[in-house]
Amino acid sequence: MKPTYLKKLKNFLFLIMVISFIGCSDDDDDMNVIPDPDPVDPPVTVSKSKEYDLNAVAVPDISGKATFIEYSDNTFVIELELSNTPAGGQHPAHIHYNSAAEGGDVALTLGTVDGTTGKSSITVTALNDGTNVGYDDLVAFDGYINVHLSSDDLATIVAQGDIGENELTGASKSYDLSEKAVPGLSGMVTFYERLNGEALSVIELNNTPEGGIHPAHIHTGNALEGGGIAVSLNPVDGTSGMSKTSISQLDDGSSVSYNDLLEFNGYINVHLSAEELSTIVAQGDIGGNELSGTEMMYMLDEKDVAGISGMVHFYERNNGETLAKLELMNTPAGGVHPAHIHNNSAIEGGGIAVSLTSVDGTTGMSYTNIAALDDGSAINYDGLMDFDGYINVHLSPENLAVIVAQGDIGQNELTGASIMYELGEKDVAGISGMATFYERKSGEALAMLSLMNTPAGGIHPAHIHNNSASEGGGIAFTFNPVDGDNGMSYTHVAQLDDGTAFGFDDIETFDGYINVHLSASNLATIVAQGNIGSNLNDDGGGDGEGVTYAVGNTGATAYIFTGGDLNNESNPDFTFKRGQTYVFNVNAPGHPFLIKTTETLGTGDSYNDGVTNNGAATDTITFTVPMDAPDTLFYICEFHSEMAGTINIVD
Repeated sequence: MKPTYLKKLKNFLFLIMVISFIGCSDDDDDMNVIPDPDPVDPPVTVSKSKEYDLNAVAVPDISGKATFIEYSDNTFVIELELSNTPAGGQHPAHIHYNSAAEGGDVALTLGTVDGTTGKSSITVTALNDGTNVGYDDLVAFDGYINVHLSSDDLATIVAQGDIGENELTGASKSYDLSEKAVPGLSGMVTFYERLNGEALSVIELNNTPEGGIHPAHIHTGNALEGGGIAVSLNPVDGTSGMSKTSISQLDDGSSVSYNDLLEFNGYINVHLSAEELSTIVAQGDIGGNELSGTEMMYMLDEKDVAGISGMVHFYERNNGETLAKLELMNTPAGGVHPAHIHNNSAIEGGGIAVSLTSVDGTTGMSYTNIAALDDGSAINYDGLMDFDGYINVHLSPENLAVIVAQGDIGQNELTGASIMYELGEKDVAGISGMATFYERKSGEALAMLSLMNTPAGGIHPAHIHNNSASEGGGIAFTFNPVDGDNGMSYTHVAQLDDGTAFGFDDIETFDGYINVHLSASNLATIVAQGNIGSNLNDDGGGDGEGVTYAVGNTGATAYIFTGGDLNNESNPDFTFKRGQTYVFNVNAPGHPFLIKTTETLGTGDSYNDGVTNNGAATDTITFTVPMDAPDTLFYICEFHSEMAGTINIVD
């Protein structure tokens, strides 16, 4: 028994070894794995999301957002979340075709918003017509969302917002819509860029009548010239003052983008009603006609009609053209005053270059768009700023010879720089004055001769001569004669009589002098004379004895002195000697020149001992310094503290 048992045991152990050997020879990867009886799916996460604003419409406080969400398991959910919805309310919601401004049919029914929570959620796989749709399709969709008050009142929209390609990029441009025929009615238009490059136009007007319907259009051209309708906008609702229009093309079918509108040469008209289109309630230029912010103003001085004067403003447009605005004071009500830009300076005169819109006498205003000269030559804003011209405004079409206002423009504008020279008394007692040369932008000059005590009706020839007055010399330049009635002469200076160029900078170094004669038939009698340029008298100077000064002004900031060793000095200090006489030929309209004991405004503390004509603005002031004069006096403008200086008195 025992051997048999051992034999069986031996065979059994051998079998176990064989099985173990076979098992160990297999690859470990072929080992059997027992399945997990309770597997866990990977977590679902948000892959993509996009939010769109839902703005309040019929109910001011209800607004919110729509969120499009794509999850990692490829499910697509649209969630709506609104604030201030009424508890218990049920608010149907839909995605519509087109933009909200255009309107369109329902494309997709969304989850109804629960008024208590303000929320809804729906998983989306297809549009209502069965077309499969996913996240990427709807974020590029031409559509918008409406949320309604209830299923029984779908006409009332409580919240609304564009989606997809109709979403606004954030770029926008606003233009003013100014009041026209109805006082107080004005506002603005704003163009918003969409992702698809199209534009949303929003008009917002103030003070429109409740219940009114106001047609609105974009026109070609500018508001001053007028033009045909280019784009019909949705009418402005008088109750809200609002109009919204999606713009992708002109009325003729031509495509137009947001960027095109910003360069479009057009303007907007908003009308009183469909029956009264001729009544414009608001208007404004847009696009290329918008004003750039660059502008230039020139004065238009009184001429043949006392009291009429003003200014012209040139405004640059984005397209390079110009809006010209004339503003005159004291024009007669009902008057119509033709106006033109002429060639050359006003002193020289010249033909008409640009015909401007006539000035309305009732308002004193005129507006003109300038893109070309009357001969058809193109001219832009920069061209006008450099134009050799001047403006005349006439009394009426029947009386063009009467100029009511006039002013130089462009390169004839005065820079503010000037040089003054004294013209002393000569053969006729009491006649004296000054010559002032004003620099023009062109580098040329305007010469003004101003004499006192010229005989009424007199005509006094005047010239610049070569050399100094003590040497004498031939005529180098001929001025316009001095008018004896007002003692004035104005002449444009660009060249000498022999044709040699002669500008403002040349005057200061010119070896010359000025003679003013009694008359053309009596040139031998010199009524006033003075050295100029390099011959300017250098006797005495700022602390000289018996010096005569020509006194002008630069605005309200400085008196300008020429005489002695001063040449166009601003607000200098002086040293005067007791017992000496000093003469100030003042030509500073609006700036009375006072010698005072204190540097204060007004006429108080005026020092009148030895002073003749103290406080004159356009006359001669003589100061013979008393022997008991204080050591310090002041000169100052009666009205402007910047126009002042010190007079030191010495023995």
